[in-house]
Amino acid sequence: MQARRVPLFGDLLALARLRWVREMAAGLGARGYPDYRRSDASVLRHLRRDELTIGQLGATLGVTRQAARHVVDGLEARGYARTTRDAHDSRRVRVALTTTGSAYADAVIDVVHSLNEELTVRLAPEQLEAARAALQAIIEAPSTSTIDS
Repeated sequence: MQARRVPLFGDLLALARLRWVREMAAGLGARGYPDYRRSDASVLRHLRRDELTIGQLGATLGVTRQAARHVVDGLEARGYARTTRDAHDSRRVRVALTTTGSAYADAVIDVVHSLNEELTVRLAPEQLEAARAALQAIIEAPSTSTIDS
């Protein structure tokens, strides 16, 4: 009989992210938004605060302008965002949420809060705090990747 292998932390992190995305999609589907995409939560939360240019959105998300434009095109096609040329610089494209997009952003935030509440029921406070601390350490750690070296 083989000993059970302990999953690598990175694998658990990836699986947890997949689970979270599925739960987000289910929660939003139940609220009338069946077309959730992984990038929606972050983008909507930023645009909910203020309209941004494509370049600003890309910088905020840590992606290229082209990638940001692709995300915005998806939101715009679904009626959640609109784009306009900047009045002072026609090279800049501004992105703002539509009324439907604002409601979608509110639903995203509601689902995030619901999922977080579920975690507080399933996990002891010290488990949740340990997980939060570990994730924060990963986020804040300087990049030491040697994969491309």
